[in-house]
Amino acid sequence: MFGSRREKKSGLKIIIVGCGKVGSTLVETLTKEGHEITIIDKNPKKLQDITNLYDVMSIEGNGASFSIQLEAGIETADLIIAVTSSDELNLLCCIVAKRVGKCSAIARVRTPDYNNEVNYLREQLGLAMIINPDYEAAKEISDILCLPDALEVNSFAHGQVEMIKLQIEEGHVLDGITTSEIIDKIGLSMLICAIEREGNVHIPKGNFLLKKDDIIYFVATRKKSKALFERINISSSHVKNCLIIGGGRSAYYLSRNLLNMGVDVKIIELDKQRCEELSILLPKATIINADGTDEEVLREEGIETVESLIPLIGIDEENILLSLHARQVSDAKVVTKINRINFKDAIQKLNLGSIIYPKYIVSEEIIAYVRAKNNSESNSIETLYHMFDHQVEAIEFIIDTNSKVTDVPLMNLNIKKDVLISFINRSGEIIIPHGHDSIQVGDSVMVVTRHSGFHSITDILE
Repeated sequence: MFGSRREKKSGLKIIIVGCGKVGSTLVETLTKEGHEITIIDKNPKKLQDITNLYDVMSIEGNGASFSIQLEAGIETADLIIAVTSSDELNLLCCIVAKRVGKCSAIARVRTPDYNNEVNYLREQLGLAMIINPDYEAAKEISDILCLPDALEVNSFAHGQVEMIKLQIEEGHVLDGITTSEIIDKIGLSMLICAIEREGNVHIPKGNFLLKKDDIIYFVATRKKSKALFERINISSSHVKNCLIIGGGRSAYYLSRNLLNMGVDVKIIELDKQRCEELSILLPKATIINADGTDEEVLREEGIETVESLIPLIGIDEENILLSLHARQVSDAKVVTKINRINFKDAIQKLNLGSIIYPKYIVSEEIIAYVRAKNNSESNSIETLYHMFDHQVEAIEFIIDTNSKVTDVPLMNLNIKKDVLISFINRSGEIIIPHGHDSIQVGDSVMVVTRHSGFHSITDILE
């Protein structure tokens, strides 16, 4: 056993099985949230590397073993998260844990065969959540390709609200106006939640002057989004075709999504056997058995004219190089999937188009669940999303009970600095709030803040 605890923490007692990319990210984020973490892995070097960085306990062994789980303290644990490379091992870890302790359980399950049975597995095994990084990454890429002028697209309020990331170019309708002038200029409601300018992040007030090169996040209701996008010169038409480099799980999930949208899909995959599998799984897609990193192959398959290109090779460096090449030789919408986060500052400065980190997508889902579970009040977290390299959080709270923030006009609440209430969802009606609006029991409310660790809606108050 490695590691030692200097003091008892006030958060949950969590066991994480598996110290790969997702497991390491969970350790990083959950220790920052103040939880008591024990990690299990068969690889002693991985355990040592993590215990050298974080105040956690570690146990070497098989996370599905009854004796190993007992040693990790499963009988008093609040949550077990199994994120090894094996779906079956993850499910077995959770089954053993549910038999031994009274904890909640989360399993990573990536295989497409199991993905179609997620609801059944979760209900029958009593799991709190089943997570699939490849599927979630594909879903996020699909959302971006539905709005190709955006850098990111995220859904809230069960898809009724979109939060969109956009860079303001010179001469854009938003260039040179204040946030309070937006409605007068474009005639539609649009709330800017966060702005990055020259590396500094701002939660804007009404007098904030927008400038070219600003990177902004704004919220728009799904009902009015098409008209709004036309006013601010964003194409609301999804791409017509897509070239995917690599034929792994993410490529399969993405292709399936795009084909359902009516997008023509072409996949370049080096492994002949995998090409044969994909041709059966995706009969409407074009499967090319070739080296997708070869410039001549890319030219022959239409990189210069394709509307979107998604490199999904298992090596980050090759994905980055392919994205840079595509940006040079075509006008394609490019989305770059990056699994590791080494040299992240340097990566952000490259011209890679949209960038997604699957392990962050997964960790945000889990953190939202953990915060809600650790919250002594009944208000729970529906959605959690990090912006600008975790400098800003967007949190959607479900308002279950009366509190200090309910039935009070927003202008009369003593709200912390750098906190913005971006929308109120009231029985399906989306309200972009003003000072006279109030939060009611039954609402869901999205808060955007530079503070971290909000567990309840009342955390917005001084």
